[in-house]
Amino acid sequence: MTTARRLPSAVQATLLSGAALVAAACNASSGLVQKAPDGPRSAQVNGQVPPPLVLESTAYEVAGSVPLPDVPPGNYPGIQNVFRLSDRIISGSEPHDAEALAQLAAWGVRTVISVDGKAPDLEGAAAAGLEYVHVPVRYGGITEDQVMQIAKSFRELEAPFYVHCFHGRHRGPAAAAIGRVALDGLERDVAIAEMRQWCSTAAKYEGLYSTVATATIPSPQQTAAYDFDFAPARHASGMREGMIAMTRVWDEVKLVEANGWLPDEEHPDIDPLRSATIFAQMLRVCDDAERPDGAGEDFEEMMGACLDGADRLVELLTDRSVEGVALDDRLEAAFDVVSESCLDCHVDYRNRPR
Repeated sequence: MTTARRLPSAVQATLLSGAALVAAACNASSGLVQKAPDGPRSAQVNGQVPPPLVLESTAYEVAGSVPLPDVPPGNYPGIQNVFRLSDRIISGSEPHDAEALAQLAAWGVRTVISVDGKAPDLEGAAAAGLEYVHVPVRYGGITEDQVMQIAKSFRELEAPFYVHCFHGRHRGPAAAAIGRVALDGLERDVAIAEMRQWCSTAAKYEGLYSTVATATIPSPQQTAAYDFDFAPARHASGMREGMIAMTRVWDEVKLVEANGWLPDEEHPDIDPLRSATIFAQMLRVCDDAERPDGAGEDFEEMMGACLDGADRLVELLTDRSVEGVALDDRLEAAFDVVSESCLDCHVDYRNRPR
């Protein structure tokens, strides 16, 4: 049975004082975000991995029951949602350019673990003196083999580690939490509390939470015996490949939608019509690809609605740019169709616990 446990008052005071240092470091543009000091529950005993939790509620609910200080993320050029979870593990978003990779190196990072679907920029990483290992995982949870590969990477590659997915909020923090358990010996309820309270891993990804909370985390002896090539890049194909690229373009569409369908000051190079057009083209490529396992009529309906909404967005943005047509509810309605279709599909096919 897992219940909310209060940390000793002395430990709480230490954590809270550390949180002030974290907040100050997050506001500094040059330094790495600092971490709150670990409590006594982070000590590994005789190399033993902290045992799985026995859940009487969701892992997400348990993650909210452990008291942690309020720690804001660090945001830097080309890297967002950065948390220094320990001296050896940093979690954050994809490093988007050479400057971001150089920043990781300046923080002392030696190995980057990516669990995103997109293959890493190995040339840029090498130029910054960084080694990559790529273990792409899905939002629904992390498989037994992937847990083994992630744990082995933490134990056998050179620290400090930077762990990322795309946004640094869901899959990356789950992989980092595996490292916190396997490498740092952190108890599992605290590891998932860091996911929820610091990294903002969403409740809808219960599969990620339950992996960290209840999956078998291999022992050092088991990871040592496991055969893994530490592949620096794995390339997706078919619909998965298209969805990875499409997610990034849809983020551009969301940025301009939030700014009244105009580029904002921080992203002046994003053109609404261009981004919407590329998204619609990518979506059509995905529609031509092989369907995922278990896809039925509901999948076809969601894909059809999404295609219609994407085409309507392009049509309306084209009319506006050519004829000066005023924005109206039709543009927002088309955007909502795409958003809701994607969300429904993710709930039914992408986010389900494995």
